[in-house]
Order: sequence, then structure tokens, then C-alpha cells
Amino acid sequence: MTTRDRQPLGRDYQLMVSALAEVNKRRDTELDSAEQAYQDNAARAAGELARAEHDALTADRWAGAAAAQVLDVDREAARLWDQLRRARGMRVRALGEVPEPAPIEAMPRVALQRRPSGESGEPGAGTALTQGRQSPRVLLARAQDRIDVTVRPAGRGLTRWVFPLLPLVGALCAALAGLVAAGLVTFGGTGVPGGVLIRGVGWLGFLVAPSTGVPVAAWLAHRRLHARLDIGGIGLTLLGGMVAATALSLAFAAQR
Repeated sequence: MTTRDRQPLGRDYQLMVSALAEVNKRRDTELDSAEQAYQDNAARAAGELARAEHDALTADRWAGAAAAQVLDVDREAARLWDQLRRARGMRVRALGEVPEPAPIEAMPRVALQRRPSGESGEPGAGTALTQGRQSPRVLLARAQDRIDVTVRPAGRGLTRWVFPLLPLVGALCAALAGLVAAGLVTFGGTGVPGGVLIRGVGWLGFLVAPSTGVPVAAWLAHRRLHARLDIGGIGLTLLGGMVAATALSLAFAAQR
């Protein structure tokens, strides 16, 4: 065999070696890509697992806080209901036992999925729910205030520092009523149609002026102080009103 006959075989051998090297290089590249993809997927799976574990832990904490809040709300509601039942009046005593809570099937789904604010570090924890919903503690506090305003004033009198102010309230209200009455009497004497009726209403205003401070004082005591206006308070208010109305009536009569 001559040298010329061996040249094609050597060229084919070189081509096969080159093809084998190319295949090995492509295999190594694909193996590196597969290894990198495996590492990325493993890291992503580990991250998802960590997030899932964190969500599960957060859900457990929220469930525990919700259960504790339910117990606190039930306890406070039972206390308020018992306090309301002990109030005076047959209608209040006939309330019976505390109503059963609404079944969970009757609650809207959005209410079941809502979490109390403050579980995730938000401001206003314990005072309001997310998206503007008020917490049960705020609603129970309002109920407590309404019970205090409605029930307790029937049995609690005014404090001592309020009594010196009652004659001033009576005098101020009587003075205002007396000024209105004087204006009606003066306007009715100018010869306008129905002047006699207007003057009569004005003189009637002079008669009721001393007692106009009593309902005002009772309203202030009920709303602001959560108390009731007793006989002594009514007497002091009438005393101040009578003094002011008498002085205003004498001054009006002297001018006429």
C-alpha cells in the first residue's frame, strides 16, 4: 500500500477525532447546564419551603391570637350582659341568657379571612381591623359606655364640685329666657298685628324663665357627668334661675 492510499484513512480519522471532541464538549456543556438548573431548582424549592414554613408559623400565631381574642370577647360580653340584666326595669331583666354566637356558616367569607391589625406589626394594634373594620374591643367599649350612660345615672348623684355651678347654669338660662321674653313683650307693644298674643307669650316666658335651667342642667349631668340631677341640684338650679329672672324682671319693669 502506497502513501497516497493511506491519506484518505488519516483524514477520516482526524474528522472522527474532531467530531468526538465536539461531542464531548457539547456533552460537558449540557452537563454543566443541567447541574446549574438543578442547583437553581433546589435553591428555589428551599426558598419556597422556608416561605411555607414561615406562613404556617404565622398562621399558627394568628390562630392562637384569634382564639385568645374570642375568649376575651366572650368573657367581656358575658360581663356586660350580666351588668345589663342587673339594671332596673322589668324589660332589662327579661333579656335572659347571653345569645349564642352566630354560626360560622352565616358569616361572610371576607370576615373569616380578615386578620386583626397588629399581627404583622401594623400600627393601631387591638383598636381596629384591617380595611377600616373596628375590633370587637372597641365595640364592647362603646357598649360599656352606653350601659354606663343609660343605667348608672339612675343610681349615682352629682359630685360636690358641681353644686356651686348649678345656680350659675340656672341664672344663665333664666337670663336668656328673660331676654327673649322681654323682647317679645317689647315687640308686641309696637302695634303690630297680634301684638296682644305676642305680649302674652312674652309674659308667659317671664313665668317659665326661672325653671328653664333645670332641663339643661339635667341633660348636662346625664351626658357629660353620667349622673342624675337630684332634688338638691334641682333646688340650686331653680334658685339661681329665680334670682336672675327676678332681677331681669325688675330691671325691665323699671325701664317701662
